[in-house]
Amino acid sequence: MKFLHTADWHIGQLFHEYDRNYEHQQFLDWLVEMLHHEKIDVLLISGDVFDISNPSAQSIRMFYTFLNQATNKNPDLQIIITAGNHDSASRLEAPKPLLLSSKIHIVGLVEKDAEGKIDFEKLIVPIYDQTGRIKTYCLAVPFLRMGDYPAIPDCSNPYTEGVTALYKELFDYAQEKIQDDQIIIAMGHLHTHNAEITELDKTERLIMGGVECIPATAFHEDIKYVALGHIHKAQKIGGKDHVRYAGSPLPMSFSEINYKHQVVVFDLDDEMHNLRSIEIPLFVPLLRVPLKHQPLHDVIALLEQLPTSDEADKATIPFLEVRVFLEGPEPALRHKVEVALQQKKVRLAKIDVKYPDSKTEEHQLIAPEQLQELQPIDVFGKIYQTRYNSTVPEDILNLFQQVVEEVNQTAE
Repeated sequence: MKFLHTADWHIGQLFHEYDRNYEHQQFLDWLVEMLHHEKIDVLLISGDVFDISNPSAQSIRMFYTFLNQATNKNPDLQIIITAGNHDSASRLEAPKPLLLSSKIHIVGLVEKDAEGKIDFEKLIVPIYDQTGRIKTYCLAVPFLRMGDYPAIPDCSNPYTEGVTALYKELFDYAQEKIQDDQIIIAMGHLHTHNAEITELDKTERLIMGGVECIPATAFHEDIKYVALGHIHKAQKIGGKDHVRYAGSPLPMSFSEINYKHQVVVFDLDDEMHNLRSIEIPLFVPLLRVPLKHQPLHDVIALLEQLPTSDEADKATIPFLEVRVFLEGPEPALRHKVEVALQQKKVRLAKIDVKYPDSKTEEHQLIAPEQLQELQPIDVFGKIYQTRYNSTVPEDILNLFQQVVEEVNQTAE
């Protein structure tokens, strides 16, 4: 049987406030053709189908249109979808009653019985071969939130040990169902140890509060393939070819400007073999001008040399990151950049500013009692030094003093 693994579509995502519906539609159209061309038997989608828990009607329509087209063009295709942390688990599962007679399986929730025990049966999806016989059992585990995984008494890391325990118990449960040459694969939406993360992954990790990582050893050695989602860079984990992130199909930040996005394809009988990646076309280019931060006047000169716009489809116009080196604050920075870009065939997505490296020692923490002794000008100076790595220029200092005087007069 032939499998295709993908994840982290984030349908509905905005790229620096720009709509990405065109890119997502192009990817889904490409994927429909790839499933047919590669004669894929099973499609695994490991979470974060949507970018937000309450996706727009257009995003929902795009997703279900894809499912319809993919199954119509590949009538024997089996699809297993798990929820990610960006998805609403219950919303993603909502159409399950309509899909009972189809070969599309959606797992968003970890259901429990009246005694609080996990219903493992609902986390296991059978995969059938061409004769209609169960060939593989898939441990279809969605993103696990607190309360979804077993509580381990007196443990040092409740999340890591709880998630590890869930995969072990689920594997043991599936192992009891196995007959003859049936095998087990698994899905997950989580962060593993030593995963190489992208710029956006770093941001998300901070938002999530530094959730603990899961070791590759959490997945039993007899699991033939582990289809992971959550990290946007495709990679294998723990040196194991069969434990993999597929990565996101679209670039999520300018840090991925030279990165090739992909889906993972492999054959599976008694063992996994013929594993390879298929590169996804880049539907909208990413540009950086300049490649390294330069002074503003040099950057403006480079922007003015960019090609002018024509009647081309606006959806395909490249996204642009402008990189500028500044000695201090530049209030009119965006205006100057936008003026230089008028009529240019780019969409300004981001202005990345770099300031001189700090030449002073690291700032000491200020004790609460010391705050009472600080004057507004002292606080302003420290903030300016932290942000721009230089002392406050005399003219800005004078302006700040005027503001302080006006505030004091008003208060009196």
